[in-house]
Amino acid sequence: MQRQSADRRFAVWLSDPSFAAVEIARGIGYGAVVLDIEHGSFDLADLERFIPFSKALGLEVLAKVLGPERGPIQQALDFGADTVVIPHVASAEHAEQVTAFAKFPPLGDRSFAGGRTTGYGGFTDAWVAEQDAHTRCLPMIEDAGALDDIAEILALDTVDGVFVGPSDLSLRRKRGAYSREEGDFADLKTVADAAAAAGKPWVLPAWSPEEKEFAVRHGADQLVLTMQHGALAAGFAAPFEQMAALTAAPPTDR
Repeated sequence: MQRQSADRRFAVWLSDPSFAAVEIARGIGYGAVVLDIEHGSFDLADLERFIPFSKALGLEVLAKVLGPERGPIQQALDFGADTVVIPHVASAEHAEQVTAFAKFPPLGDRSFAGGRTTGYGGFTDAWVAEQDAHTRCLPMIEDAGALDDIAEILALDTVDGVFVGPSDLSLRRKRGAYSREEGDFADLKTVADAAAAAGKPWVLPAWSPEEKEFAVRHGADQLVLTMQHGALAAGFAAPFEQMAALTAAPPTDR
């Protein structure tokens, strides 16, 4: 497979630390990877190896951390993640508290740890400013309260944009399972419009053609185009279905 140029607008979603998966994705042309630490099988040892490996391939790393807490946020950044995606943000007040863990004082309340990000040495004021400017903090909009407070969340200095969680948002907005219906796209438009008004990016997991088209039309900064398990299922299913069709066909005389 000939290696293509990386396009950071397009990401792949991983649920476990598959080195082959990120190498394949990068070869195809994906420029970013979302690590689902919250629901996946990543542990700290995996992250310590997998984040720098992915970055060395030229992929931007978005770490969807275990929860809205100091430890998981700081660990992902200390391992070198470019972006922390923070799940289960309930409101603007909650966002102000937890996004502070991604930025150093006086902007936020991130704690310093000498390690990979400092070249295993000390640090300077310039390094702090560079970290705050170039490591992104994206609270997830997957709670009804977060959607209600979207403008206030985007106005926070510790927030660099937002990442939508459509499935949980549909459940918490009492629409039931996410079905890509009118109410779902109305919520996505609320997020897109608020992000545009704030001049900050928004990111969407866009599995379907309808979601992809919507995200492009409404200026999403990044689209997560496929998830690891779905891609495996589709890849396994295609040859199986081909053979099922062949074996089901009546024999022909030669």
